[in-house]
This record gives sequence, C-alpha cells and structure tokens, in this order.
Amino acid sequence: MPKRSKEKPVKRRSSEEELLPKQSRVEHSAPPSPLSFLSPSSSLFESLIQPMGPEQFFSEYWEKKPLHLQRSDPTTASYYQSLFQLSDLQSLCSHDLEYYTDVNVVRCINGKKKDLNKQGKVKSSVLNKSFTQNKATIQFHQPQRFKDELWKIQEKLECFFGGLVGSNVYITPQESQGLPAHYDDVEVFILQLEGQKNWLLYNPTVPLAAEYCVESEERIGSPSHEITLKAGDLLYFPRGTIHQASTPAGGEHSTHLTLSTYQRMSWGDLLLDVFPSVLSDRSKREVSLRGGMPRRFLLGDGAGQDTSRQMASLLRSLAEEIETGKQEVRSTHMKRDFITNRLPPHSQEDLLTPSGRIPALEDTVCLMHKDHMVITVEPSQERTDEASEMVVFVLHSLKNQRENHMMGESGDEEEEEDISRGLQFPLSHLQALLQLQKAEQLTVDQLQLPTAEEKCSLVLALWSESLLEVL
Repeated sequence: MPKRSKEKPVKRRSSEEELLPKQSRVEHSAPPSPLSFLSPSSSLFESLIQPMGPEQFFSEYWEKKPLHLQRSDPTTASYYQSLFQLSDLQSLCSHDLEYYTDVNVVRCINGKKKDLNKQGKVKSSVLNKSFTQNKATIQFHQPQRFKDELWKIQEKLECFFGGLVGSNVYITPQESQGLPAHYDDVEVFILQLEGQKNWLLYNPTVPLAAEYCVESEERIGSPSHEITLKAGDLLYFPRGTIHQASTPAGGEHSTHLTLSTYQRMSWGDLLLDVFPSVLSDRSKREVSLRGGMPRRFLLGDGAGQDTSRQMASLLRSLAEEIETGKQEVRSTHMKRDFITNRLPPHSQEDLLTPSGRIPALEDTVCLMHKDHMVITVEPSQERTDEASEMVVFVLHSLKNQRENHMMGESGDEEEEEDISRGLQFPLSHLQALLQLQKAEQLTVDQLQLPTAEEKCSLVLALWSESLLEVL
C-alpha cells in the first residue's frame, strides 16, 4: 500500500463542509453481503444481477441494450453503501493520493467538462471545498486498491469474464453533473451506493465502440432511456451507449460505483493477436505463402483484381485449416497482458508460500488457482544466434501487486519481469500441463512424460510456485 502521511484534521465550519468527516479507517464494518462468493466464480455474477439469470442477461442484454434492476431490499442498499462512501475520502487522502492519477475533480457546465483538478497531492480540505462550493464531482480511480471488499468482488469478476475489471467511484453533490454526454469502450455496470442519480441514455452513434468519445448534443438526439437510480439499484449498458447523469435538486449527494470490463476484448482484437503466429506457422509449411508479391505492389502498381483473388484464396485456405483443427491457434499477447495485469487472489499473502508436503510420484495432486494462471506457447526469451525455440510458459497472477491494478504502470522494466510471475518448460511438457489443467485430480505417475524424473520435476516446480497441492 502507498505510504501513509500525517495530515492536519479538517476544520469543521458548516453543515455543508462536514461532508468529509474524519475517519480512522477506510474499511467499514460491512453488513452481510447479498453477493455470493462461493465457487465457481459465476456465483458472484449471478447474485450481482439477481433476480435475473445469467442466461437471460447474456442472450437479451449483453452487448445489446441497457438493463435497470431496481432493488427495494434495504440489505442490498446497505451493503452497496459499505463498498464506498463519501466519508471514505477523508482517510484516503492520507495515502498520498495525486490529482489526475488517483482523483479527478470535474464539473459539466453547459455541456462542457470543466477540469477543477489541482496540482500534486490531494488534500481533504481542498477536495471538500471543490465539492461543497464548486459543486464538483469527485472521481476516484480504482478504489479496489484500498477497499478489500471491492478487491474481492473484482477479482471474482475477472475470473468470471476472463478479462480485466476496473472501477471508478463518482461522488456528485445535489443538482450537479460531472461529465458531458459521452460513450465508453467498456461494458458498464453501475451500482448506486448513496443518494439518487438521474441517467439519460441515448442510442449509440458507434455500436460497440472501441474508444472513448464525447458526443455533441446535436448528434445524440432524444434519450432512449430516462432512469433514476436509487441506493441498491444496478444499471448495465453496452460499450458505445451514449450517457450522461446528474443529481436531482433538493436531495443528498450521489455516490455510484462503475464496474467496467471487456476493453479491447473483441474478435478483431483476438484476430490481431493470433494472426501473426498463425501466418508464421503456415508460411513454414505452405510454399505459396513464401512466393513473392507482385512487382511494384508497394508502389501502387500491383493492387489489381488478381492480387485480391490471390489473397482471398490464401486466407480461405488458412481458415479451412483453422476450422478443421490442422492449424493451432495461440492467443499469446492477450493472455500475457491479462494475467500479468489482473488482480491477485483476495488475501494473496497466504498463497505465496507452498503448503503441504512436497509431491512424490505416487501422490494424487491437483492444480490450484486455475483461474489465476494461463499456459502459453511462445518463442524462448533466451537470446541466441540460432532460430528461436518454442517453449511453454505457465504464467500466474499470485504475485501481482494490488495497488498497481488498472493504473497503467506497466512498462519495459515490468515486461522484462513477466517471466518472474511464472515458469518456463520445454515444449514436450505441454500435454502434461494440459492434463493437470483439465483434470480435477490425478496421480503424478499418470502425467504424459517419458520418465519419472521429469514427472516429479514438473510437479515440484508447480508446487514451489503455490500452483499445486498434494491431496
């Protein structure tokens, strides 16, 4: 966690300025959760969208249209409020928060976003003034870095979706709006935590948009939905849905949590990931792909109908091999990006030391934390003058840093350390690893490896990374 710093308590002057009361802890004593954290990971999502079932949600709403679930149960409203409150900001400001990085302070005036951020560290007294006097919205980035219950929720949702799940908290004073009408490149789930908020949704100008964009009032037309969210309610809408929200007059402030997922998780993104390796493999076996392109093609002289037909024919042949299973499809970069940037398991401190006894040949074993590991086949990262050898990587998220989640801090140095998050094996170990991944349990002696020594070496490596246990 970021280093704590000492700050002077905020002076209380008026009832308006008491909106950020002093607290000694960020965590509240949470009421019983209406969400289910039992295995499998789908149980959490099922309880999140109840009383609707997942099958109906994915067939009728996912990537198609908005959904508003009204919750009259006070238990749900109380639990939602415990996830984050306006009062949390006082103690969070002691975590050396930075404007722009951790907190955005904004207000929408006449359809335009006004940036009210300061420079440097966030002080609760200044934040309080922006909220009460300037009627600004406080946007808090990625609260799962500080709130254990959100860490727990988002970790389970990342297992369920198989993709990153980020979050933001928006706290808006009464009769105010934070952001202008815009659309996002993520699937959005909104949990109303405190107060009420009025939402206007509009039909997309770019369905399933792949980027964020602010839309003008002239382009968006009339709202397709007008929704008031109350504490305990949930709102879902697909990426590309244009939206804006404001708090009503005469009420209290609004706090809502946005959970977002499926950024850059489209078929197009997958094809961009798998095609380079597929084409490389195919070119080694298919002489037609190694033939030269038309002369002067790069100068614009060879782009005729014959060229288009030839390219289409090559792609059809490639597609047939993929469909019949003759061509292996490997998603490498997307898998690596997900597993190295996602949340670690909740309460990860207990997982970093191997438990139980060292596995032996006659033992029955099983993989642990399957949802937190991926198996990839890639060129060896060892630099040699010879052609790259294909090897198997077992990457996992057990050692990921919660405080960096979704903060965009991965760089070249972190990419070089990716291998430290997992293990490397010869390509001959792939089938044995897939055995372990698919089986509930099996004996070490059943692994598809030629020698007892290789079998024991494989399970010992996995056990040392806390990825395997002896039953």
